[in-house]
Amino acid sequence: MVNVANPNAKSRKHIGTRRASSRKLARKNALKPKSREARADTTRGARPGLLPTSGPRAALSKKKQRKLEKMAKHALKRKLEAAGEVVMQDAAAVKEPAKGAKEDTMEVDAEIS
Repeated sequence: MVNVANPNAKSRKHIGTRRASSRKLARKNALKPKSREARADTTRGARPGLLPTSGPRAALSKKKQRKLEKMAKHALKRKLEAAGEVVMQDAAAVKEPAKGAKEDTMEVDAEIS
């Protein structure tokens, strides 16, 4: 829409509306996630600061976490066995004192003043 006084210029009303719409777009774009993964997460239902409910970055169920942890431990055990390291099955047996030997004990005074 042209200015009535000057047909070569835009009216103030048009300029203000255009500026307001560009401000609204800038504000909306500022809230959008920057990274590609975060944008993909928002399309899968994730809100800012939360993980999506599906896709590669979705949180694992507790059952799946336990399974993965068990698999990792088993793989580590196989790796150690292949390297030749032996896992201690039992702790070294503690030597018991002979029956005739005295045990070191502190004597406690029975009388307290």
